Amino acid sequence: MTGPGEGGPRGAGPLLLGVRHHGPGSARAVRAALDAAAPRTVLIEGPPEADALLPLAADPDMRPPVALLAHVVDEPGRSAFWPLAGFSPEWVAIRWSLDHGVPARFIDLPAAHTLAWEKEEPPLPPTEPAGDAVRIDPLAVLARTAGHDDPERWWEDAVEHRGGTGTDPFAPFTVLEEAMGALREAYGDGGHHRDPEREAYMRLQVRAAQREFGDDVAVVCGAWHVPALRRRTTVAADRALLKGLPRARADMTWVPWTHRRLSRAGGYGAGIDSPGWYGHLFDAPDRPVERWMTKVARLLRDEDRTVSSAHVIEAVRLADTLAAVRGRPLPGLTETTDAVRAVMCEGSDVPLRLVHDRLVVGDVLGEVPPSAPAVPLQRDLTRLQKRLRIKPEPAEREMELDLRGETDAERSRLLHRLRLLGVGWGEPAASRGSTGTFRETWRLRWEPELSVRVAEAGVWGTTVLSAATARAEADAVAPSALADVTALAEHCLLAGLTDALPVVMRALADRAALDTDVGHLAQALPALVRSLRYGDVRGTDTLALTGVAAGLAERIFVGLPPACAALDAEAAEEMRGHVDAVHGAVGLLGETGTPEGAASAGRPADGPPPGPGMRGRWHSVLRVLTGRDTVPGVLRGRAVRLLLDDGELGQEEAARLMGLVLSPGTEPGDAAGWIEGFVGGGAGGGMLLVHDERLLGLVDAWLTGVPAEAFTDVLPLLRRTFSAYEAGVRRTLGELVWRGPGARGSAAAAASGPPGFAPEPDPGRADAVLPVLRLLLGLGPEDHDAGDHDHGTGDDHGTGDDHDHGTGDGTGDGGTPADTAADRTGHVGRSTGVGRITGVGRSTGVDWDTGVDRGADVDRRIDAGETTGGDGTADAGRSTGTDDLVGADR
Repeated sequence: MTGPGEGGPRGAGPLLLGVRHHGPGSARAVRAALDAAAPRTVLIEGPPEADALLPLAADPDMRPPVALLAHVVDEPGRSAFWPLAGFSPEWVAIRWSLDHGVPARFIDLPAAHTLAWEKEEPPLPPTEPAGDAVRIDPLAVLARTAGHDDPERWWEDAVEHRGGTGTDPFAPFTVLEEAMGALREAYGDGGHHRDPEREAYMRLQVRAAQREFGDDVAVVCGAWHVPALRRRTTVAADRALLKGLPRARADMTWVPWTHRRLSRAGGYGAGIDSPGWYGHLFDAPDRPVERWMTKVARLLRDEDRTVSSAHVIEAVRLADTLAAVRGRPLPGLTETTDAVRAVMCEGSDVPLRLVHDRLVVGDVLGEVPPSAPAVPLQRDLTRLQKRLRIKPEPAEREMELDLRGETDAERSRLLHRLRLLGVGWGEPAASRGSTGTFRETWRLRWEPELSVRVAEAGVWGTTVLSAATARAEADAVAPSALADVTALAEHCLLAGLTDALPVVMRALADRAALDTDVGHLAQALPALVRSLRYGDVRGTDTLALTGVAAGLAERIFVGLPPACAALDAEAAEEMRGHVDAVHGAVGLLGETGTPEGAASAGRPADGPPPGPGMRGRWHSVLRVLTGRDTVPGVLRGRAVRLLLDDGELGQEEAARLMGLVLSPGTEPGDAAGWIEGFVGGGAGGGMLLVHDERLLGLVDAWLTGVPAEAFTDVLPLLRRTFSAYEAGVRRTLGELVWRGPGARGSAAAAASGPPGFAPEPDPGRADAVLPVLRLLLGLGPEDHDAGDHDHGTGDDHGTGDDHDHGTGDGTGDGGTPADTAADRTGHVGRSTGVGRITGVGRSTGVDWDTGVDRGADVDRRIDAGETTGGDGTADAGRSTGTDDLVGADR
């Protein structure tokens, strides 16, 4: 057999081809050596259980990167991967043997032993190596010996950029074997404490192949193992090393892999930092730097970056120059990256990070053929993915689902079932376009490790539906908190697990009856009430949940006031979150749990609804909280705010309660907590102070009267309260306080109109809105001149009607001067004579902004087509004598 052996290039024994895992230079050298040697069999480092899977590598549907997945049959979570890329020497050897009809075999230690080791000896932390051994990186040692501080860069110069330049295809392996032999003499096993057993098994397999095929045997393995395979040992000694090794029943299959995952250490204990770059070096037939720069330019142009062919030419020249200056045979990844940053990215690292993520690493996802072995659950998942047209992709993407469509509803149920099984393919995200319950947004990303999660979930069933049902039933009867069971009920409804729901509901009822902690009940109620909402869109019968939710709510109503007494600051803040959550849940429960809400949701109202007084009883609980001095101020203030928002408490009463709390007799800390509960948390409290200056005046007066010795104690709480407001709200509050109470308006003025608004509209401020509205509606300067030259007479507005319909009867019966903002609003809408422009009068929000709704009445009269005779606005709406204008106005 020709090869690197003892005594020269042609020696006895098998052809040992030492490689670097995932090295494109090694892959090219392996292919050249196999072509030159033409062995009768090829032995490859890898688990021998995968021998039966080797023919699948020739399947047209098999596209690397892929990985061999081995897992314990009874414990799928105990698993190991052997990843292979298109530029991996092992993959090249497999494809060569299949293309030439040469048998190939894996010769590494069986996965049954490897997985059993993982259970008996959990891996040690990196800071605690086994014994005195230090695990070395052979490439790092060789790079340091050669005077390089970067092993990747040294390997590129020594192998990747020089491979194939000589006439002897075996020369790279000869040199590499000599280097590794020297390292093994100096470092022994180098801290790889399981290598002796692995290498003993490899030697036994090589001997078996030699007995069958003679010396026409080629071995493709990590270069680190070559000296050990070359060493002469006895069969008895090798078998003694393997005697008594633990075993586990393992199963093996092919799974898709990604370039991003190749950067991690896998079953080979090896990884690379730039799989996309290495793949390019292996695939490029010539001029790799020029082709790489073209890829970068295409990527940047797709991202709307200005990159031309001149940029590519200059980047290539700069990379060549940098390589020459640095004494490198060819530009490597460092030189090309520097050139891209300087020429194409204009010195910025922001687009360079995109190049690194998309090209240097990459998100290439391999594929395996359907005929590959898989657990039944994986096959069912693959079938569902094809039927629902959801392709697993390594790149993160968002998917919007409209649950009113059957296909999207099934997609939602599939993703929720997978989440219940621990397969995190998708994560729910906030919907940008709509907040309705009929819409969901998912963030999807398929990771290779999810194949292991699917295999683990296979113990629950053979289909996604049966497995999710069994898992939900098992979680329901397992010991868990009440909130966990309510969340499980919510998941069951989302996932459409109707068979598991009765079991979950019985467990929920049992735990709810035994749990007396108000905090636990408050945590459980929101998820339970949310579950009631899903019946509206998904058609799930949630009648059984209504009674449980009503019972939880009643128990919370009874137990909340005592639970809120004598709490410290931290416990009070936590309870405040519970109160907010219960308040929202009661609001939803009032819509879905009452007979009226059930009827509106399409459900029968003869079940056990909580009754029409649910919200009233909750408001009674809040009133109790507002009047108890033993309740912390943050909770009392929050209760007042919730009652005020629901219209159960008047502005005057809220101001009175605030005045009592902010009186000098109240401790400053308790008063500050009350303020935080009332206007804090970023829940619209800032706008409340903006629009109700009486409350702002009370806060201002109290704050200026806080004693100096107490001010430093309440300052952190106040800062936390007001820092939650938006910047615009804080700025407006500051301006109002700076103007002072006199400029903000007197109490008499405030009483004459809605709180925070002037008694009369301001025409000047109303007219200031019109240019912006014309811009939004696309009206040109001509429309502006036609409609805004005079607001005083109906004749001028009749001109606008003539513009559209050719009639001059624009004054109607009441061409009187428009002396109110309401009339001005209507006139602007009609002035151009285009029917749709009437919407301008309504959409300006002039009167609405000032708190007077006169313009709305005018618009309603226009829509109705009334002719009042006293309002030029209404008359102009009728002046055209056509129905088209009225319809457009509407």
